[in-house]
Amino acid sequence: MVNLHLKSSVLALFAAVASSLAAAETPLRVIFVNQSPDKAVELFWENHKLAKDHPDRRRLEATIPPRGGWHKSETFLGHEFSYDVEGQRHYVTPPPGNVHSEQFLMLAGSTDGYKVRCEVSVNSQQYMDYLDILVKPYWAPRAASRFLELVRNGYYDGVAFNRVVPKFLTQFGIGKDFLTRTRERELTLWDDFPKGVKFEPGTISFAGSGHDSRTTEIFIVMPGATQQQLDKFGENTWETPFAVIEGDVEKSALKKIYSGYGDMPPYGRGPDSNRIYDVDGYTRYLPKNFPKLDYIDRCYVVDEVGDFSEGEF
Repeated sequence: MVNLHLKSSVLALFAAVASSLAAAETPLRVIFVNQSPDKAVELFWENHKLAKDHPDRRRLEATIPPRGGWHKSETFLGHEFSYDVEGQRHYVTPPPGNVHSEQFLMLAGSTDGYKVRCEVSVNSQQYMDYLDILVKPYWAPRAASRFLELVRNGYYDGVAFNRVVPKFLTQFGIGKDFLTRTRERELTLWDDFPKGVKFEPGTISFAGSGHDSRTTEIFIVMPGATQQQLDKFGENTWETPFAVIEGDVEKSALKKIYSGYGDMPPYGRGPDSNRIYDVDGYTRYLPKNFPKLDYIDRCYVVDEVGDFSEGEF
């Protein structure tokens, strides 16, 4: 008589071995990104098949420069990498990739985030204030890296807060320069894997219109948003939080940005995003029809230009 328990154990062991072999042979492209303001990162490939004291146990794969430097590794699922940040070694085993067999990872060590300051007009351009944005490296690394890239390139300088709806959201991200916004609009961003981060007032995400559709437009959840609305944010695959407003959102400049025009068509009579993308979007359409809008003066990564105190505004 066949020992069913033994047979079951053998089959389970065979399945585990087969699964392990399949994983080891699964190709995976990994994009490693370094968003440090000033320090390069040395990325190592870890070979656990060799003894710990073997000279090839840890092999240098790439030195990745700061401020958006990146390295593409053609590897396999299950391979481990390591890197050092401020004397602490961090280990990472890239998880399975997307439908393109690609994974995107930020090498940020244990940092809490990268601070971006946006100097903005408020109360219909009567005063200047600022928004401090903490970009989270592990929530949505594609989105975080794209936002930092756009900030460093000055893309958001001069951009209008074109959709401001109290207790809902504030949206911006259509570039002031026609040629620039037209070019960047064509560069769509693949969706990030959701990490289970819940939307709250002050949470920031890219906007989009479908799967893998994100470009440059961003929204910030407004104070007073209902729990029902907060639960609806993130239902779409492209709505993935990547940053938060730092500090008390209720007391931030977010609530001072002009909101008198209401939501965009067809939900309201505010600015039409499609018209802003036209060649005369900033030269005629907005100033003629929506003269009270508030704007971003400039955005920058704080650690790359020096910090500021609140009193300087």
